Amino acid sequence: MQPRIEVADVLDQCWDRVEQAKVKLNTWQIRTLRALKDCRTSALGGHIDSCTSCGHIQLSYNSCRNRHCPKCQGHKKEEWIQARQSDLLPVKYFHVVFTLPECINVLAMQYPKIIYSILFKAAWETIVEFGKDPKWLGGKMGMTSILHTWGQNLSLHPHLHCIVPGAAVDERGYFKTLKTSSKILFPVRAMSKVYRGKFCHLLREQLLDEYKQIQKELYKNDWVVYAKQPFGGPEQVIEYLSRYTHKIAISNHRIKQVKEGKVTFTYKDYKAAGKQKIMILSQVEFIRRFAQHILPKRFTRIRHFGILSSYWKRGKLQELQSKMNYQRPVNTPKTEHGKCPKCKQHTMQIVCVFDSRGPPPSWKKRLKAYEREMRKYKNTN
Repeated sequence: MQPRIEVADVLDQCWDRVEQAKVKLNTWQIRTLRALKDCRTSALGGHIDSCTSCGHIQLSYNSCRNRHCPKCQGHKKEEWIQARQSDLLPVKYFHVVFTLPECINVLAMQYPKIIYSILFKAAWETIVEFGKDPKWLGGKMGMTSILHTWGQNLSLHPHLHCIVPGAAVDERGYFKTLKTSSKILFPVRAMSKVYRGKFCHLLREQLLDEYKQIQKELYKNDWVVYAKQPFGGPEQVIEYLSRYTHKIAISNHRIKQVKEGKVTFTYKDYKAAGKQKIMILSQVEFIRRFAQHILPKRFTRIRHFGILSSYWKRGKLQELQSKMNYQRPVNTPKTEHGKCPKCKQHTMQIVCVFDSRGPPPSWKKRLKAYEREMRKYKNTN
C-alpha cells in the first residue's frame, strides 16, 4: 500500500526555508535532500515504456537512487540480500549491537566520518580479541556490520548492528565452531569493557583535545553491548538482514500528517515496552533531525570483516563452504521491466527517454490518452 504522505512532501512545503538557511545544513545535506524532494518527479526526467504486444504505454519518472531516500531502497535491498545468500555458512549466527553513550553525540555531529569509522573499528577489534582467545574459538572470525544513526524519534543514536557467525578459522586452516548449546557469542559485560577501552583509545588517537573534554563522561557509566539469542539457521539471518540493511531514519508509512507547519509521525517508545506513540515536530525541526542522519559522502555504512571480507570472498570463503558441504544458492538476476499491466502477458520496454524538459511533442498526445485511460481504470476499480 502506497503511503499517503512522504518525506518529499515535507521538503516540498518548506524548501524555501532550507534554501534560506533557516535549517543549518551543509552543502552535502542540502544536495541529498534536493534529490529526495525531486525523486520520481519531472525534475529528474523519465522514460516511456510500451508493451511489446498490445502497445499499452506508461510514463515513469526517474528515481534519485539515493541511499537516504525512502522510495529507493526496495530494489537495492533485494539485490544486496540475494548477494549475501552466497556468503552464508551452515553455523549459528549471532546478532550483536554496539552502541555509543550520549556524550559522543556532539562529536558525531562535528566529525561524523571519524566517529563512525572508529565505531566500526572498535566493534571489529572487540570481536577479534574474543575470537582469537583459545577459551572461545581461537581463530579468525567474520562479521557483517550495519550502521544506524537514529532513534525512533529521529534523535541521534549511533549504533552498529552486527551479524557474527559463531565460527572461526585457526592458523592451520581448521574450522572451529561454538558449542551447539551456546546461547551467547561472548560474555556481554566483558565485551562492553573491552569495546569501551578500544573506542576510547582510538578516539584519543584521532581527537585528543575533544577526548580530554569528555573523558570523565566516557568512563562515568558502563557502555551497552546488546546480544540476542542465536538465529535458528542461515535462512533466519537473511530474513533478519532484509529488515535492517537498507533502513533509513524514517519510512514514509510512519508520517501521518503534514499540516500548518507541523509534521506528525509515529514512533515506538522502547522505554515503554515498545508502545507506539505520536510525535509532532515543526517542519524545520523535522528536516533538521532527518538531515543529521545523512552520512558523509562515500561513507560505507555496510561493512564485512574477517572471513566475510571481500578478500576471503575471492576463493577462501567458497573453499570453506565446500569443506562444510554447503551448497551455494544460484542467484537468478531479475529483469528490469516486468509484464504489461494491461495484457499481463508480454514485457514492457523503453521506447522514449526524456530529461526535465519533458517528453517530445510526438509523445504528448499519446500520453494524454494514456492518462485518460488510467483515470477510467481507477474509477472502475
